[in-house]
Amino acid sequence: MKKNSVKFLLAVLGLSIVFVFPALAQYKEIYVDAPFPMEPVKEFIYPDKDFSIADFGAVKGGSINNTQAIAKAVEACNKAGGGRVVIPEGDWLTGPIHLKSNVNLYLAENAILYFTDNPSDYLPAVMTSWEGMECYNYSPLVYAINCENIAITGKGMLKPKMDTWKVWFARPKAHLDALKELYRMASTDVPVEKRQMAAGENNLRPHLIHFNRCKNVLLDGCKIRESPFWTIHIYMCDGGIARNLDVKAHGHNNDGIDLEMTRNFLVEDCIFDQGDDAVVIKAGRNRDAWRLNMPTENIVIRNCDVIEGHTLLGIGSEISGGIRNVYMHDCRVPQAVRRLFFVKTNHRRGAFVENIHMENIKAGHVQRVLEIDTDVLYQWKDLVPTYEERITRINGIYMKNVTCISADAVYELKGDGRLPAKNVEIKDVHVDEVKDFMRRVSNVENVKEENITITMFSEQ
Repeated sequence: MKKNSVKFLLAVLGLSIVFVFPALAQYKEIYVDAPFPMEPVKEFIYPDKDFSIADFGAVKGGSINNTQAIAKAVEACNKAGGGRVVIPEGDWLTGPIHLKSNVNLYLAENAILYFTDNPSDYLPAVMTSWEGMECYNYSPLVYAINCENIAITGKGMLKPKMDTWKVWFARPKAHLDALKELYRMASTDVPVEKRQMAAGENNLRPHLIHFNRCKNVLLDGCKIRESPFWTIHIYMCDGGIARNLDVKAHGHNNDGIDLEMTRNFLVEDCIFDQGDDAVVIKAGRNRDAWRLNMPTENIVIRNCDVIEGHTLLGIGSEISGGIRNVYMHDCRVPQAVRRLFFVKTNHRRGAFVENIHMENIKAGHVQRVLEIDTDVLYQWKDLVPTYEERITRINGIYMKNVTCISADAVYELKGDGRLPAKNVEIKDVHVDEVKDFMRRVSNVENVKEENITITMFSEQ
């Protein structure tokens, strides 16, 4: 029935109705060059509507907890169809912020969001993950789940208070026992809602930013200073951009950005200064990831600086959903990292790592320019048993046009004899000074080396 006919019938019946046709969502498409097919990354164009937290009762100064005022602003923005939730200049104290679809959390210049470090502020527990295992834990400081078109933008700063979390950096027996129990539950298919970890002295620290099962993510321009756990965790998301970020976090497990079981993501023009790995590509741990069956794929990282960190580009060790099509290029390490390019897995992970590219990198000192290690278990080696063995298939690791001032070694490749890694290409790599050895290779097939040069070899 046509709209006019409906209106006429309603008029005859003495009724009225308002027809509302929401505007179609609009996106800017960003085409990204990569050595694999990649869809354009979509950037949502947010409605031109602002919701200042001050209008919802927030009080600046850094002493009043503004959690509820910010939640009201987020709710109003979402109900109005989207826009910016504005954090004005000044100091603002808050607990967890839960974003909703079509909401851009905008940090004005000279705005600082301080997050409390009272664990009870981050309850009730929410669905999240801990090192590749899904569970219910303390809310991340900024959290979203099952949302579309979410952003954190602006030149302001996220700055958690760290007194409590620093105490939690330690791993006493109660914490390790909690990890063992979570590992047991994940390995025996205990439903995620029964994996309640925000209890007692478990002390599983929350992420700073954790976006879970979201679509079209944007992080642009803001500063981050310190984090309780992983700094930016993009988990099971489809499409997104992280650009112009200035991230510094030197605590325990302070990775810069972790992309896990996520696809079609661009990281560009960022600065990372980390106490752990800088850019990390992950894909879940063991049975949980086999259940979810979502590879990480089509990831491009470009034009980034890593001031400090364990690794410039880390692949793993949570890898069980599979990782493919990753391209890092034109990045710089002006000081030092332990490894430029590190693929790490173990006999519990399974899945695959394939078609990973790094090129046009300049670095200071590194321990290894390139390393593959198939026996990385960290504290888990003796903490928990092996429930099931699955060997990771590694095929297609490419490094090109890299210069380093010094390195302990150029490359060390340690595959697994049960399923050797294949097709590793290292081309146009120059190191001014090598301090330990050039190369070591075991259980890797078809290693191609071309134009690797050093100026000086100074064995220690």
